[in-house]
Amino acid sequence: MDVAVIGGGINGVMTAWELQKLGHNISLFEKNNLMVNTSSASSKLLHGGLRYLENYEFRLVKEALRERHWWISNAPQHTKPLKIFIPIYKKSRRPAFIYKVGLWLYDFLAGVENIGTHESYTKRQIQQSCPELKTEQLMKGFSYYDGVMDDYKLGLWAAEQAKKIGMKVYEQTLIDKIDLNGNVYLENRGKKSFDRIINVAGPWSQHLLEKSDVPLEYTLDLVRGSHIVVERPLEHGYFLEIPNERRIFFVLPYNNKTLIGTTEKRQQLSEKIEVSDEEIDYLIIAYNQYFKNSLNRNDIITTFSGVRPLIKSSHNPNKATREYAIQTNNKITSVFGGKWTTSRKLAKNVVKSVLR
Repeated sequence: MDVAVIGGGINGVMTAWELQKLGHNISLFEKNNLMVNTSSASSKLLHGGLRYLENYEFRLVKEALRERHWWISNAPQHTKPLKIFIPIYKKSRRPAFIYKVGLWLYDFLAGVENIGTHESYTKRQIQQSCPELKTEQLMKGFSYYDGVMDDYKLGLWAAEQAKKIGMKVYEQTLIDKIDLNGNVYLENRGKKSFDRIINVAGPWSQHLLEKSDVPLEYTLDLVRGSHIVVERPLEHGYFLEIPNERRIFFVLPYNNKTLIGTTEKRQQLSEKIEVSDEEIDYLIIAYNQYFKNSLNRNDIITTFSGVRPLIKSSHNPNKATREYAIQTNNKITSVFGGKWTTSRKLAKNVVKSVLR
């Protein structure tokens, strides 16, 4: 088949690659350049989603843990395992036994493809392993493993594999609208006809269907996640609770620096995607709650934001699902939601839907 894949983020790239491997003629369209929007503004984690266990998303976590292993095994030049610590303080919103159960389950769901098992630490052991942490009210701690990546380079690596076997890429090509008969209307460049169209434009997938008068079965909740980067080397990562909230944020090593994030703010497509002053203050305050060497705005060397396209399922974006959904309208298949780590599995399910 001649297939148009719309969206050059990681889900679009992986979907195109899976179809190209089956011998179809794939044209991938991206309005900017590959991997420059949401997919390169992640927290740089290849992870199962430890915090998703609280929402009983066991299927998603198991799938993500297996996909984490696939990425690390197949692209070690852009990925690696990372040890992440969880300190437990007297004021922590979750008791230690909850973390212990969650970490045991995390390792269990990973099975033989686990990249490292969790460990428990006494207060003294946590102080020795994490000397940068404040010790007041520190009780004990844990560690576990997830993967870290260079999301931009990893996505381009995947695109290169698809191009080697025939995928055609059209960057800087805006799709104005699509129709149920397989026509793709290029802005100011007429139309092209395809046997199938796969709309996997991430935050813009709903907008494209609305412009094309295609009925919607799902609604996206667009949530901005912002990060700050400071000039401090870090050997391992941290999984931490936002002070006085149940939300989690990460402090991670990143290119010999430290990455801190993320936030969750609802975003409109019409708004500029950028870190707000409020988000910067929010992350600085959260970081300073835990670390001896406190931060201020002068320590920040760069910031970045991305928009996560979550399927609308809750008034609280922190509780919105990271699952994905697939909608079919005649020759159009559209993808809603999804996360970086599971992009290959999502792509395989999209291919099954298209071929069905």
